[in-house]
Amino acid sequence: MIDLRRLRDDAAYRDGAVRKGTAPEFIDEVLAADEAWRSITHQAEQARAAQNAASREIGRSAPEDRPAKIAEAARHKEAVERLEADERAATERRTDLALQVPNPAAADVPSGGEEHFETVREVGERGDPPAHDHAEIGALSGLVDSEAGARNSGTRFAYIKGAAVRLEFALVQWTMDVLERNGFLPVVPPVLVREELMVEAGFFPADRHQVYEIDGDDLFLIGTSEVALAGLHRGERLARAELPLRYAGFSSCFRREAGTHGKDTRGIFRVHQFDKVEMFSFCDSEASWDELEALRAIQEEIVGSLDLPYRVINVAAGDLGAAAAKKYDLEVWLPSERAYREVTSCSNYTDYSARRLGTRWFDGDGHGLVHTLNGTACAVGRTLVFIMENHQRPDGSIAVPEVLHPWLNFTEIAAPA
Repeated sequence: MIDLRRLRDDAAYRDGAVRKGTAPEFIDEVLAADEAWRSITHQAEQARAAQNAASREIGRSAPEDRPAKIAEAARHKEAVERLEADERAATERRTDLALQVPNPAAADVPSGGEEHFETVREVGERGDPPAHDHAEIGALSGLVDSEAGARNSGTRFAYIKGAAVRLEFALVQWTMDVLERNGFLPVVPPVLVREELMVEAGFFPADRHQVYEIDGDDLFLIGTSEVALAGLHRGERLARAELPLRYAGFSSCFRREAGTHGKDTRGIFRVHQFDKVEMFSFCDSEASWDELEALRAIQEEIVGSLDLPYRVINVAAGDLGAAAAKKYDLEVWLPSERAYREVTSCSNYTDYSARRLGTRWFDGDGHGLVHTLNGTACAVGRTLVFIMENHQRPDGSIAVPEVLHPWLNFTEIAAPA
């Protein structure tokens, strides 16, 4: 949840929320709800204290005074019940409104919408369109069967087959090796979580339209293992000296892709089900910006080692998700489109999710909220797409990146017959 004290007192913090699209009038409404909650909470606390004092007086009073004391205590009880009902209503309104305020954008995030990103750097040589784009080569080589996927599950589903499956497993194994060398603990998390975790991880209410719900079970399919990893330390106090705690989650992920009708319908670039290796860090609040740069460096190591031309962008405030204070995207060159397309992102959520999760650090001097960060290590399907195009030879064969050779019994995928 948003830090309401900072939202009230820190002009730059408030401006960061406005730059992400929050109307100033709505912020005023949230702060008014917070003020109303604080006022009614104070009144309820005073009423409870008065009730307790009146109850104690009953036992201390003379017998002839007790009926009056009992009546007075009853009046206090009725007042407490009324105020507590008002307190519950004020709490619910305050919470509902506060959950709609995004984590304010950091000061070094560019203002504006999607097109106003800042290019941090470009790496590698951008190639020309290959003989076959990713959808064509996937079908011709028997690596991807989108027709069977659509027939059996609907659009944006596909069967991954043959050498592409082995390549997927090689990508996952190699990525896990890279992450373990960088202090990440591998985790295979649940892919179904309860609604409360979706809220506390920072995905609800903003991204609810993207999530599949299991009817009748209060369970939701995760769109990223970040959600489940965020819940590993819910309500816990973590020793500050042991931070950061880094986790590498592998899971299948599920997204409705609402709002993308007619976009990227061919191949496996944008699908409803995909596999991904995700990085997640519980970090000291004073070290999270350095941690963000560390996650970005790992992403660049992974993408660069696959010999894929890429660029790093600092995403503009208007294009940030609700929870991110800052986000880098790594975009790989897709030759068939003559454009960069996103393959990974990494974000600093600061204390936005930790405040909801109740995850704190402690040391000998006190305690505070941790900061949480996340970043894609390998979005497998999209990485396969970029390999198919950037490493496709003129005859349609595909060269496998050298770093994956130890995990495979082949070094190339033959050209279509």
